[in-house]
Amino acid sequence: MKLLAPSILSADFWDLKTQIEAVIRGGADLIHFDVMDGHFVPNITVGPYVLECIKRRITIPVDAHLMIENADKYIPEFISAGADWISVHIENNYHIHRTIELIKKKGAKAGVVINPGTALDMLKEIVHYVDYVLLMSVNPGFGGQKFIERSVHRLRELVNLRDITGTDFFIEIDGGIKEDNIGEVVRAGADVVVVGSGIFLAEDIENQTRKLKNIILSSTAV
Repeated sequence: MKLLAPSILSADFWDLKTQIEAVIRGGADLIHFDVMDGHFVPNITVGPYVLECIKRRITIPVDAHLMIENADKYIPEFISAGADWISVHIENNYHIHRTIELIKKKGAKAGVVINPGTALDMLKEIVHYVDYVLLMSVNPGFGGQKFIERSVHRLRELVNLRDITGTDFFIEIDGGIKEDNIGEVVRAGADVVVVGSGIFLAEDIENQTRKLKNIILSSTAV
């Protein structure tokens, strides 16, 4: 499984419908939906109602990344709105196992997110329970940031952790992924690649999505 997840954080919300349709025609496997509350990260984005409006009109999964405080309170609402995948941060969810079990109980795939400055050792126990790990390759909060190069090493470490623990979680990466480094992160072990500005700032969003998806597929064979 090697999937492309365009992040609408970088989309033009005036033209959101058209741009989502373009990435789907271009081969997007899921839509990445960033939720920020202005507390855990210094930005405020969108909530369940926007997700519901999108989900009513598309058939591919929606991957909701919750960069918020008190995630347990809002998880049922996001899943009711149509989120197929839900990920929460290891850094601010103090009872992470309970939160992961809540997501699963409500019927969504459950993921844990880890920031660039957080040691991967924090994941050793929770990987036995999650469907996926989302590795941030920028500090969360804003789109268009530069890729942190050490993230490639961290990807390889995550693959090693998966092997050592005998688990089968898949690995997602998000932040600063462009045409020039998407192949590298796939070869390093990423199963799902989130791309924001690298798609939505292109002149032809559909063709750019198709190009990146083809790079992902060709990189798998290397």
